[in-house]
Amino acid sequence: MWFKNLIFYRFTQPFSLSVEELEDKLKEKRFRSCGSQDMSTYGWVPPLGRHGSMLTHAASGFIMITARKEEKILPASVINEVLEERVEKIEQEQDRQVFSKEKKTLKDDVLMELLPKAFSRSQNTFAYIDTVKGWLIVDASSFKKAEELTSCLRECMGSLPIVNPPLKNMPSFAMTRWLAQEVPLPDHLILGDECELREPGDEGGQVKVSKQELAGEEVEVHLQAGKQVSKMAVIWNDALSFVLGDDLVIRKLKFTDSIQEKLDEVNTETAAEQFDADFALMTMTLQQMLEELIEYLGGISEEAMERKEVASFDVGAKEEAPF
Repeated sequence: MWFKNLIFYRFTQPFSLSVEELEDKLKEKRFRSCGSQDMSTYGWVPPLGRHGSMLTHAASGFIMITARKEEKILPASVINEVLEERVEKIEQEQDRQVFSKEKKTLKDDVLMELLPKAFSRSQNTFAYIDTVKGWLIVDASSFKKAEELTSCLRECMGSLPIVNPPLKNMPSFAMTRWLAQEVPLPDHLILGDECELREPGDEGGQVKVSKQELAGEEVEVHLQAGKQVSKMAVIWNDALSFVLGDDLVIRKLKFTDSIQEKLDEVNTETAAEQFDADFALMTMTLQQMLEELIEYLGGISEEAMERKEVASFDVGAKEEAPF
């Protein structure tokens, strides 16, 4: 349940649904396993897994939801091998050439025949809604995966007024200034041991630094050459370590021993109680971190937020493209 990556969206309007109302809407797309002719399925499952039946888990203004995607494993090489055998058989038996249009039809037939025999794999995507601060937080490292969840949520709710938070400054600008020591590092941040620097422009070179001191001469040379920070590892408040990207995605999120020590102070008897304690501590910690991180990066542009709110009104709250 502990999140490993963060993609966060800002609600342009207050989240007004009650937990019960959201639960009812999610039931419309409760997860079902792939049928014999399904390539994939996507839907909602209980956040507590086998320990619960509800599709939502709420505590202190936070609502967790969990989506599951099941996909059939059917490699293209397997399909093509069967297709080639079938084409060759037709050409030999009927003494004629099989052209592209017929090959496409044959390929569809092969796919339908192989699907019922294919193995499947499933993966859960966790997310939660911070109804107090107005965030939707998804445990994903790619926007494609996050948008699968938001699209499904939008279908259930009818509309989902969220946008990527428009900041006053680009994350790369702030991170480059921190690393170049042009401005002091924020109080609760400590540099980690990993970063990525890139030259401006699509064709610019890039340098990856790992497991070494970032405030050293080697990194400084690249900064002086005009490279900018695109990813940087930091430690926040001795509680979280993560890699912040210029796309505002948080990757490699880890909770430190200080968080585990707080959990050790909580007595729980059941798996559900343990989940509740984990969820409460995780969400409160992330809420504080995100609030400070946004401030470190210059804050949200309220003017840009107003433009995004107008643009998303009555059109299903389409997410903005990442930075």
